[in-house]
Amino acid sequence: MTESPTATVDPNSLHESIDSGRPVRIVDVRTPGEFESVHIPGAYNVPLDLLREHRDEFCAHLDENVVLVCRSGQRAGQAEQALREAGLPNLHILEGGMLGWESAGLPVNRGADRWDLERQVRLVAGSLVLGSVLGSIAVPKLKWLAAGIGGGVTFAALSDTCAMGMLLSKLPYNRGAQRDLQNVVTQLTGGPSCPAERKLAWSR
Repeated sequence: MTESPTATVDPNSLHESIDSGRPVRIVDVRTPGEFESVHIPGAYNVPLDLLREHRDEFCAHLDENVVLVCRSGQRAGQAEQALREAGLPNLHILEGGMLGWESAGLPVNRGADRWDLERQVRLVAGSLVLGSVLGSIAVPKLKWLAAGIGGGVTFAALSDTCAMGMLLSKLPYNRGAQRDLQNVVTQLTGGPSCPAERKLAWSR
């Protein structure tokens, strides 16, 4: 049985739909810290780990077409798979994520500047590899730490997952405002009425 292709929408088409008053539901699956740093006006923040854990509950409150957003599209793809497996139809992924949206010069809401999760992963992984290689001069066994980090990064690329990223997302730096099931559902069901916060009507 073949899986249906993932539906995507380019930033300009999404912006035109919002600008024309066509209702659209934008769900940003980045960490609260990343979301507070910069996000699309009218988007809802549902962090990927929370969405995966409570996908059935979210599906009950997402009864329209949904556009999933992350930094570049990778986490949005994981969210799309989780929601699709839970039976939610009419899912779209924003092509290029927030990077594509900002590159197109489209409007954003900005807060305190923070490093995105992918950049943090590169910093931590690179620092661990560099530190263990240099340290292996005095303690040879440290070279195996570098090998382990390299293997983990390779596995992350092959499996399209990142255990280090998921761990870093739980740090206070990335948590930002508290996000739990109840307050996210409250926002989804009782948040302010806005054309950019409801549903999307594109053909695939």
